[in-house]
Amino acid sequence: MAVALTLNTPIKYIKGIGESRAAAFQRLGIERVCDLLTFYPSRYEERGRVIPVSSALDGELCSVELTIKECSVPKYIRGNLSVFRCIAEDESSSLELVFFNMPYLAKSLTKGRRYRAYGRMKIGLYGREMTSPKLEPILQGKPLPYYVPVYRIAAPLTQRAIASAVAECLPLCDQIPDIMPQSIKNSFGLLNQSDAVRIMHKPQNAQSLALARKSIAFSELIVFRLALSGMRTHNKKESAIPLTLKNTGIKGFFQNLPFSLTKAQQRAVKEIFADLEQPHPMARLLQGDVGSGKTAVAAAAIYLCVKNGYQACIMAPTEILAAQHKKTMDKFLSPFGIRTELLVSGLPAAEKKRVRAGLEDGSINVAVGTHALITDKTLFNNCALAVVDEQHRFGVKQRAALLEKSRVSQNRAHMLVMSATPIPRSLSLIIFGDLDVSLLDELPPGRQKIQTKIATPLDSEKIYGLIKKEIDQGGRAYIVCPLIEEGEEPSHRRAAESYYNELTSVHLKDIPAGLLHGKMKPAEKAQVMADFAAGVTKVLVSTTVIEVGVDVPEATVMVIENAESFGLSQLHQLRGRVGRGTRPSVCILVNGKNSPDVADRLSIMRDTCDGFKVAEADLQRRGPGDFFGVRQSGEFSFACSAITDVTMLPQTDSIVKAVLNDKDNPEYKPLFIAAEKFLERTGGGLTVN
Repeated sequence: MAVALTLNTPIKYIKGIGESRAAAFQRLGIERVCDLLTFYPSRYEERGRVIPVSSALDGELCSVELTIKECSVPKYIRGNLSVFRCIAEDESSSLELVFFNMPYLAKSLTKGRRYRAYGRMKIGLYGREMTSPKLEPILQGKPLPYYVPVYRIAAPLTQRAIASAVAECLPLCDQIPDIMPQSIKNSFGLLNQSDAVRIMHKPQNAQSLALARKSIAFSELIVFRLALSGMRTHNKKESAIPLTLKNTGIKGFFQNLPFSLTKAQQRAVKEIFADLEQPHPMARLLQGDVGSGKTAVAAAAIYLCVKNGYQACIMAPTEILAAQHKKTMDKFLSPFGIRTELLVSGLPAAEKKRVRAGLEDGSINVAVGTHALITDKTLFNNCALAVVDEQHRFGVKQRAALLEKSRVSQNRAHMLVMSATPIPRSLSLIIFGDLDVSLLDELPPGRQKIQTKIATPLDSEKIYGLIKKEIDQGGRAYIVCPLIEEGEEPSHRRAAESYYNELTSVHLKDIPAGLLHGKMKPAEKAQVMADFAAGVTKVLVSTTVIEVGVDVPEATVMVIENAESFGLSQLHQLRGRVGRGTRPSVCILVNGKNSPDVADRLSIMRDTCDGFKVAEADLQRRGPGDFFGVRQSGEFSFACSAITDVTMLPQTDSIVKAVLNDKDNPEYKPLFIAAEKFLERTGGGLTVN
């Protein structure tokens, strides 16, 4: 019996879904009809841009309108693999259509029928051809869509299955509540939510799609900002143990450092100490470029906490980074009798038990670890400060779990989160609206400037020669690949495993090398890193697992294969693994894609080593959307990834301020309700008030 659909109807009751497909939809986060309607396409195929066959370039993804001239009989070339070919033409030229494992099409493609074919054109010795294009019959009075949505899928779902389910539910768009006040929509030319959602799934043209994206992104950004404001308000209402500078010997800590703090570090320390002296918990972001000295600032806060009689902890996203922090904290804190221990899942069971016992009885002052810090088995005695490094790798709930572990009686722990991802200050104030921001915008004196060069795969022998030369002079080299192994995806991208095998058997066979990637066991990764740090191996072939937390001063060469595959911020992070010693260092970006746009983007990296300048250039080129990903990847998810318009930020900023200044206005109530629901999904039940 058919069920009358509403926005809250479970997904399994949509026609054609049922129990088994519903499980696949749930893996995509779709449980109800309303979830499906806000599951927007990840991209669109512009099939309505039809060009003549003769105009299509080799390798171009395009649409052509064709008349079928003749079809061959399907042939089985091996096993169950079949192939059949069709000759088709338009007014300008002809081409061959090639289909693999689609013998059923041979019965429906008849001579004289017209189709729109969408695929990649190939021009070979025997003319033009398309392999397995998407075909749509051209029928009188039935116009074909200009844009065809493409959704993120989960097996066994197909694009057709998702599109069919969406089509069943589109009439329910009229039930979607409109949270945006009419006055705001009028001021900024925004669509009703129902119209915007409908257009996202079924756009008619580029203009309507752009307006729909803007309307949805506008409301999402406002709700996001209100949610952050709610988190900040909630934090101010909590109590924390105020720490004091008196009788802590803090001057001795700074005098014992092997360097003098920069002015930026001094400013950050002052801001953090002022927070720690308050009776409500610190919630501060310490943002600084690679090598700006965030760890030393965090160590000062930890020192102050321990000297007040309390424990502290540092949570890092990887065991490699946690081990690096343990080593650094020992150097800074052990001279003052402060005991630091490592707690990661890769430790032997007996070792983990020993560390947990020390944390519970208070004999261990500082815990450095990964997710192991927030498991049920880990209990602190009196932890009053939680430091979270690379904060975007952790969600709000994970941070909340750490803070809950760190309570002292009814007092919540102070929290310092650190990020080495440079974000323009104008954006960081918006993206991290729940946190106070301390910025380390200068590098310590003596930090080596890294020379950045752009190369192509044809320069490989020169690159190997440079690596050999640097190693002969006492240096070491990283080589970073975007993939772990061949066949991960149909791609020209280099894979670390095959690259390592090729390197050690041919190009650098006389130089000891190591291989590091995310699929290796923790103990294996630790040993590979230890060998590289000790100089047992001289070359480290790796994936981006070395992006953060790896500190080998002897490393002077960073080679990044398929640099076009990485974002500018990630390239900057990887580049920061060298230039940490006294010798000049070089970073080589190997551009595997010969296009002017890629070359222009990589030139930004070549021309500056300042992470904030890189970020500003990225903001000008691609808008703020990618920077929101820094927050989104670990914490908040935006249904519409269209936050790309720089002008949208100050506009929404003014709206948020007006809404917060007039909270009792009934027109704004739907926005506050939406913000509270946002927090329920991500922040563990905080409220906006």
